[in-house]
Amino acid sequence: MEIKLMTRTEETVKIYFEKAQDPFIKAMLPQKAQSVKEALADYRETLLPSATSYGRTIWADGQYVGDVWCYCIDSAEEPNAMLSYCIFNCSYRNKGIATKAVSSFLQEIYRKFKLQSIGAFTFSENLASIRVLEKVGFSFIENFTEDGKESKYYQLTFQQ
Repeated sequence: MEIKLMTRTEETVKIYFEKAQDPFIKAMLPQKAQSVKEALADYRETLLPSATSYGRTIWADGQYVGDVWCYCIDSAEEPNAMLSYCIFNCSYRNKGIATKAVSSFLQEIYRKFKLQSIGAFTFSENLASIRVLEKVGFSFIENFTEDGKESKYYQLTFQQ
């Protein structure tokens, strides 16, 4: 299966927002934007020179199947960011697509932003996400509860 990371567009942002309304995705991935209008405004902010987030679309064999992005990009003394990803097309889940996409994305953002580390939160019940993080080299840091939801924090330190 050919996995490609492509540029986000207003059209893919609209598609992603619609697909992310799926109850399964909403249960596994907190949503910041509450409307297409908000999602598009957030996307437009990523295009600014001062942007603190950056994302790509995930394509598998020519099909748009999800997104991967980093946010809270901090280029201070120890450059770091946070990672998030979602395969919204359920027929493409559990096929290694997220692992390949996240691995490629990590290489890209390491070069682009000169990051030293990147963190990721996931709900404790999201076993697929935990597997992806561990496969691409993240280490478990801690368990925590937020808004009554058991969660885990993982971190990856890039080899300089």
